Amino acid sequence: MAIAAQSTSVGPETIRALEERAFNAWPARQSVLHGGWVFRLSGGFTKRANSVNALASNASFSGVRAAAEALYIRHGLPPVFRISPLAPAAADQELAKAGYTYFDPSLVMATAGLDAAQAHACVKIETTPTAAWLDGFAAANGVAAQNHAVHHSMVHAIALPCAFATLHDGAGRTMGFGLAVLERGAIGLYDIVVDPALRGQGHGSGLVRALLQWGRDVGAGSAYLQVRAVNGVAQRLYAGLGFGEVYQYHYRIPPVKG
Repeated sequence: MAIAAQSTSVGPETIRALEERAFNAWPARQSVLHGGWVFRLSGGFTKRANSVNALASNASFSGVRAAAEALYIRHGLPPVFRISPLAPAAADQELAKAGYTYFDPSLVMATAGLDAAQAHACVKIETTPTAAWLDGFAAANGVAAQNHAVHHSMVHAIALPCAFATLHDGAGRTMGFGLAVLERGAIGLYDIVVDPALRGQGHGSGLVRALLQWGRDVGAGSAYLQVRAVNGVAQRLYAGLGFGEVYQYHYRIPPVKG
């Protein structure tokens, strides 16, 4: 069942502020502005950094699909559209009619106050990414070895204050990673990942709590994150830490050519 990206009671100003933070927290290698939309390009690595996104509420979609298709084809990339509540209904309708497939529905969740509970004692947080953190973070998130250079360059391109978290067990073995980015009094949490063999033991919660504590320490008063709609386990974890759904979005990917 499709999730309607426009179904939200949150105002467009709130959504735009969260969208801008997310774009800044995971910067594309190249961006092209086009009449209230942004075309993000990063060599095909990750959808969020290689997609067309609305920047302004109900910006006209007239001519956007054609312009995006021409640009992405020029760069050897498929034109992927990310449909948030800022996009007009006409955009999703036109893409569906053109054969673009509905894909990867996701939620943006946020909390207005940061959890004051004690963080996991075995989480180490650094403010610059080490080579070991970059390699471990990429591997834990399933980034192929040939994409590590692009991945690492994108992390280094984040211009805002960051927390690079590593979770260890008592023996020093690495169990998980996480990233937080601070902007305008809020921290965004990205790619919280725990070793699959060690999940369900509270380690993900420990990582999040440590990053929230870092956020409090640097003056943040709120936090946000993005999570796939199919990931009910993660949603319950975040809900237990005070996060609630703010809005939804999904992607439209090009039709497969026969």
